[in-house]
Parts: sequence; structure tokens; C-alpha cells
Amino acid sequence: MEDLELKLKNYFGFTSFRDGQKEIIEYLIKGENILSVMPTGFGKSLCYQLSALMLEGKTVIVSPLIALMNDQVSALKSYGIDCEVLHSDQSEDEGRNSWNSFFRGSSKILYVSPERLTSENFLSHLKNLNISMFVVDEAHCISSWGNEFKPAYSKLEILKNHFPKSTFGAFTATADKITREDVSQKLTGGKCKIIISDFDRPNLSLSVLPKIDFKKNVVNFLNQRKNQSGIIYCLSRNDTDTLCDYLNSQGFYALSYHAGKSADEKLDAQNKFMTLQNVIMVATIAFGMGIDKPDIRYVIHASIPSDIESFYQEIGRAGRDNNPSDTIMYFNFADVIKRKKMLFDGIGSDDHKTLRIKRLDTLVAYAEATSCRRKFLLSYFEQELDHCGNCDNCINPVSIKDYTQEAKLIISAIKETGQWFGSAHIIDVLRGSSTQKINDRKHDSLNSYGKGRDLSKNFLQILIRQMVSSNVLNVNLKKFGALQLVKLAMDILSGEKNFSCKVIETKKILTPKVVVNEVDSKYDSTDQGLLNALKKLRLDIAKEKKLPAFVIFHDRSLIDMAQKKPITENEFLKINGVGQSKLEEYFEKFSSLVREYTREQNDNKAEEDLSDEFGNIFKIENLHTRTLIKNTDRLIKRLKEFEDIEFVYKQRKKNIDEGKPVNNGFPAIKEENDLLKQKFSSNIQLFDLSNYFGRSEYALKIRLIEMGLIEE
Repeated sequence: MEDLELKLKNYFGFTSFRDGQKEIIEYLIKGENILSVMPTGFGKSLCYQLSALMLEGKTVIVSPLIALMNDQVSALKSYGIDCEVLHSDQSEDEGRNSWNSFFRGSSKILYVSPERLTSENFLSHLKNLNISMFVVDEAHCISSWGNEFKPAYSKLEILKNHFPKSTFGAFTATADKITREDVSQKLTGGKCKIIISDFDRPNLSLSVLPKIDFKKNVVNFLNQRKNQSGIIYCLSRNDTDTLCDYLNSQGFYALSYHAGKSADEKLDAQNKFMTLQNVIMVATIAFGMGIDKPDIRYVIHASIPSDIESFYQEIGRAGRDNNPSDTIMYFNFADVIKRKKMLFDGIGSDDHKTLRIKRLDTLVAYAEATSCRRKFLLSYFEQELDHCGNCDNCINPVSIKDYTQEAKLIISAIKETGQWFGSAHIIDVLRGSSTQKINDRKHDSLNSYGKGRDLSKNFLQILIRQMVSSNVLNVNLKKFGALQLVKLAMDILSGEKNFSCKVIETKKILTPKVVVNEVDSKYDSTDQGLLNALKKLRLDIAKEKKLPAFVIFHDRSLIDMAQKKPITENEFLKINGVGQSKLEEYFEKFSSLVREYTREQNDNKAEEDLSDEFGNIFKIENLHTRTLIKNTDRLIKRLKEFEDIEFVYKQRKKNIDEGKPVNNGFPAIKEENDLLKQKFSSNIQLFDLSNYFGRSEYALKIRLIEMGLIEE
């Protein structure tokens, strides 16, 4: 095994790299600057963490989120890696101790906020150290073109001048071409290799549904997903708490998570989500960073996100075990206006706000797309696909219909009301409603008043949204979302052009088509009872240590344990995610649980088998007392029969004739142990020994441990 693979196993417990990881690490170790664009869940943090351990000097890692820094430092320490963190939530003593450990001690890795890193005093101290590498996580925050520009990040461009010999590694889950070029220029003067990973996630289904009868449709969907875990993203804290309460009132187990919760509340919710099988996490965008739960079966957006980058990052939390998972966005015009208003009222220059609104418009175009949605997404990230066969538009191809006459009614109403009103008032005018606003402005005397009485409110809402996304109408945020006409609208009104869009469905309750796919067979062998017990143990340890559950072990590690049932140190070390440090800290607790669980399962099996005259009693001495007492007379009779050599030969012949293992139904004897020792010493595998002796692998393993042939 090469040095890289050896370090990977010893520290992180993995036997192989994911696609693209090794290439990135090798570039960084050689001192080459890189910008890696890697989708969420693909293991970008391991790339710079392992690189830091391989380099001679120290590494400084910049991250925008304190909670994420704390989680990553806790995870590294659980792997036995000495690292420190500096941020504003620390006390003065904590900050001083962290800095001294990094400056004077053995710690090679320091996580730090961008504000602290770019201060003159801090930079002057860093210059006294051998800084081999600077890592910028969430690197898109550097660029004013990025979807999450942070002014403090922009100051990181001074680092290349202060540390010209250091290597720079920039990592992000998503960045378009203009953002990538800007990050590269600011961080390295354009002297870096840009590596873009494959963004295709074919196991994720993609659907967009009108936000009509939202709660009813969500409940219908969730009723098809009982005993599965998923995430529902909401626009605001209030929306999050309201939906969470409603789902709980409908008999689901839902938790809410947002920035208004205390740290303990968020940690508790996070750990329950990682541990239990049927939890619905209702959250704002505050939830998800660092979460690596492989069996999230669905991600629902209750309202449209701010841009395609955020949307892709959030749906990427589903189906990390590569099994089929659903993603759904509920979409309406009101949510688009809310998003645009939030962006318009936010911080930043007018150019920056305009860019962010254009990013939102691109996501609106995705929602309104009539062709393959995955093709649309991948084309945004400059990757190609013909069609996926796993989105709503591929499964149910969209029909196009001419709605010119209906569009003319809307355009006329907007024109006659002076282009000063939003969609709600325009719809009221067309449907002939008698509202205070209509009466006060005498809009009931307009020519367009009541001309759309036969059109439903939902129909008009969807049609207006289609006209906005087709650039027939504009939304003026300075006029509080007023609909305004462009030249194309006037051309339609004059009859020079027509307006067509996808057929508008408003009557039936819309839920995504359920496509039942075969689950990956590698999970069929998982003992769910043992997996639940392992998750419970992990949760208890996490609570004791006040850490997120995934810092103790990721779900992938527990699934591996439930499949392989390790009871020796060598077996435990072969578990995915178990390195030397986790072996030393957690072997005893987890292997003891596996041993006890397996023993109970074997005892229960043996107890059942006693109902058969020649059942499978592998090791009588390992049976529970209650089993022995229940069957004392029967066991005594059988043991006496085993003293009769003719009975033994007769029974063995019967076993052979019936296709059973030779020793099926016989207790262990000295001669068998001698033969077991001889055959094991001849390098015969445990599986073959089990078949030969008619004993369970677990029972033989216990005997080999007792004979000192293998380590516990």
C-alpha cells in the first residue's frame, strides 16, 4: 500500500479514495495551487486534511462558519489528529491556548475565521512559522460574482503577497465559470489548476410541483415514505416551526432546525436525525453543513431557493448511499417575489443585487423547464446529458398549449391599472372580485374587469408566473412587486405574436410519481436490529461528549459494522472509517455490543432449534440459563446418547443423508477442538471451517480466541 493509502487508513479508516480525491491531494503535496469544485458529499474536506498531514510545515484552513469549524476540529481530534481552532465564540483563555498549541506545539492544522486571519497582527505572527499551505473552504465566498459573497473573504487576496512560497487550496461545492476565474485570480493571481468533479447524481429523481394545497400534497407524499428520513427546507424560521408543528399533528415525527434555536437544541435535533430512521428535519438553510447521513431518502423545498448553486447543494444531501431518492421543489409566484424582495433589500452593490436576481431567474427557468431537468442542471455546471429518464419531465413529457387569449386578458388588466399592482390585484380584477382596493380605485369600471371570471385563481397565478419566466412580464421590486409590460407583451396584445407554454393543470392534487427502484443489494445484508443498537450507542457517546453523532462514527461505519459484526481488533480495524485512533477509543464499547447482540441472536436461534429433534446446538455452554432450564431433561437425554458411539455414527450418517453438516446437533468435544486447531493452522478460512464442522462462524471464532489462535 502506498504512503498515501497508508495514511488514509491509519488516520481516517478508509481503504480507498473517492473519485478525484487522490488527484487533488497529489497536486497539493507537490506544491501546486488548486481550485476544486466538488459537489457536496464527495469528500472535499478529506482532500485538504490529508494533504496537511503529508506536508512538512503547518496548514491554515479558513472557513466561514464557526459551527462547521468546530465540527471538523472535533472530527479530526476523534481520528487522533492534533489540530486547533480560532474564532470569536471562544473565551480569551481558549483562544490563547489554541494559538499557543499551534504556534509552539505539535499541532499542524489551524482552523480560523477570515476576519482573524487577515488582521495585521495575526499575519505578522504567522510569518514566523513555516506555513506550507493555506486552505480556503467555501471559496466561492471570495468572489463578488459568487452566490454567497462575504466581504471578509475578499480580503484573503492579500495572502499570496505575504506568503508567496505557500501552496493555496481553494474548495467549493459549486461555482460557475465567472466565479471560478475570479477566485483563481484573487487567491493565486490566476496561477492555479481548476479541477471540476462530475456533478451528475443519477439516483436522484427531480420534480417541480405547483404550490397548490401544499400541506395536503406534502402529507400525501410523506405517507408513501413512512419509516424513511428526509429534509424539508423552508424560507423562514416561522415557516419552519409552523410546518414542523403541522406534520407532528398529522402523526409524523418532525424536528425543526434554524438559526433561532440554541446550540443544544440544534445539536439534539441533529443527533436524533442521524440516529433514528423516520425523522423529518424541517429546516432553513442553516441545516446540512457537515451532515453525512447516507440514507436521506428525500429533500423537499417548500419554497424556491435563492439560486441553482444552493438548490444543488441542498438536494445533494439525499441519496448519498447511491440508492434511489426523491427531490421536490414546490413552486409559486409569491415565493419568487419574496426571494427577489429579500435579495433587493439585502446588502451589496446594485450590480451584485442584479447578479443575484439573475441567478434566481435561472432557477425559475429550471422550475418552468419543459425538457429534462437534469440536462438543465448539468448544463449550468458545463456538463452534458441528453436526458435522464428520472425527472418529472422525462417520466411525464410536457404538453405545450396556446394561451394567447388568456395572456391578452392579463396584459390588458396590467395596462389598464397603470402597471402599479402585483399579481393578486390583477387576478381580482380579471375575476370580477369586489375588494376594498378595487372599489377605492374604481377598477370595477375597467374594460378588463370580470373578463376572466371563468378562469380559476390557480390557473391565473400559474399563467402569470409562466409569462414572467418567459420575459413577457417584468416584476418591479422598487414598486413592491408590480407587474410591468415589456415590448413582447405589447406584441402579444396587438396580435403580432402568440403566447404558448406548458399545459396548466389546476384541478387534481399533484404529487410526484412514485418510482419503485431496487435498493442496492449491498444493504440487504445489514442487520437492522444491530444497526439500531449501534446508532443508540453512538448517540449515548455523542451526548456524553457533547458532540454531533457523526463525529463519533458516520452512518457508513455503523452499516459496515452491522454487516461484518467485528469482534476482534483486526476485524474492527477493517471497518470503513476506523483508523488507529478510533480503534483505541471505541473498539471495546462497539465490539462488546456486537458480541452481546450476536450471542443473544445465536441463543435465540438455538432455543428455536431445540424444538427440532436434531437441531443446531452449536455451543451449549453459551446458551442463556433460561434456555438450559427450559430444556434440561431433553439435553441430559441427548448428552447421554452422545456417549453411545453407535448412536453418534448413526446420527452423523443421518445428517449426511439429509444434506446437513456432519456435526449438526452435536456439542463441542476435545477431539473436535484438536481438529479445529489443526485445520486453522493450515490456513483454512473461517467460512470453510464453519461448513466443515457444522458450526456457526461466531462459535468457532470464540473457540479460536479461547485457544489463543486469534486475538480478541
